Amino acid sequence: MLQLDILNLDNSLNLIKIWFLSQLSNFNFNIMHQTISSIAAKKAGLELDSIKNLSDVSRKAVELGGRILMDHYGKLTNIKNKGRSGDLVTEADLECESEIIKLLQRETPEISIIAEETGTKDRGGNLSWCLDPLDGTTNFAHSYPLFGTSLGLVWNDMPLLGAISVPFINEIYWAAPQIGAYCNQECIQTSNCKSLIDSLLVTGFAYDRFTIEDNNYSEFCWMTHRSRGVRRGGAAAIDLAFVAAGRLDGYWERGLSKWDLAAGVAIVEIAGGFISDYPSGKFDLNNGRILACTQGISCQMKKELEKVRPLDCHLYGAEKTIESLNSKRS
Repeated sequence: MLQLDILNLDNSLNLIKIWFLSQLSNFNFNIMHQTISSIAAKKAGLELDSIKNLSDVSRKAVELGGRILMDHYGKLTNIKNKGRSGDLVTEADLECESEIIKLLQRETPEISIIAEETGTKDRGGNLSWCLDPLDGTTNFAHSYPLFGTSLGLVWNDMPLLGAISVPFINEIYWAAPQIGAYCNQECIQTSNCKSLIDSLLVTGFAYDRFTIEDNNYSEFCWMTHRSRGVRRGGAAAIDLAFVAAGRLDGYWERGLSKWDLAAGVAIVEIAGGFISDYPSGKFDLNNGRILACTQGISCQMKKELEKVRPLDCHLYGAEKTIESLNSKRS
C-alpha cells in the first residue's frame, strides 16, 4: 500500500511517480485494445467456458486437417483447375474438407459452416465456421512445404477465434479472446519493429492478377524498396500466422476470401497486431483486402500503400490479355 507523506508534497509526488512506473512496466497494454474478436465474443454472448470449448474444436479440426494433408503430401494423383488460372483443387482439399465438416457437425451442430470447396451449410444463427481445408494448394501441388489448414469462427462476419495448422513444421497457431494467442502451447505476440525500413514484409497475388491492373504488382515493388524485403509465401493464412508470431512484421493483400482471413485476423489481433483494410479503412471480411502488421509500423504501411497506383499492363507484357478482357466486358 502506497503511503503519502502529506507534510512533504515533493517526496509524496516522487513516491507516486516511482510506484506508477513500477506498475507500468508490468502493465499489459493489450487490455486497453478492444479487438474485433473480443467485441464479437461479447455480442455473441459467449462466456469463457464456451470460448474455450470452441477454441478446442478449432484446434482439433486443423490438427485433423494437417494429418490428412501430410498423408497426401507428395502423392497427389488428381490435380484440377477450378476455372481461374492457378486456382487448383486436389483430392487432399476435398478429403480434408469432408472430414473436418463431419467433425464440426458432430461437435457444433448449431453453427453454420462456410467452406471453400463445398460452400455454405447454413444453420440459421449468427456464428459461422470459415474453413480453408488446404491453404496454399499450388504450393502443395508442387510439394512446396508451405501449406496448411485454416479454420476461423466468425460472428456476423466479425472474426472471433481461429486456428491454423502448418503441418510440415508441426505448428498450430491458435487464438481466442480472454485466452491469448499461441503457437502450439507457447504464447506469441507480434514483433516490436517500429520502422518500416527495418521490417520484413509478406504479400500475395490473387488469382485475378491476370485479368486486372489492380493486381498488387505495383505495391510489391513499392514496398520492396521501403523495407528489408517482401516475401511471397503463397498461403494467406500462414502469412497472417507468421505476422502474429513476430516472424514477419507486416502483410497486405487483396482478392482474398473469408476462409483465407477469418482465423488469421483473430490470431493477429489477439497477438497484439494491427488489422485494417488497405490502403486504409475499417477491416471488412467481405471485401478481400487486408493490412495486418505490428502496431509500430501500421501508420507507415498505410501511408506508403496509399501512395501506390497500379502499373500499366504494358510494363509486364499483359496488355493483350487485359485489353482483350476489357473489350469483351464493354
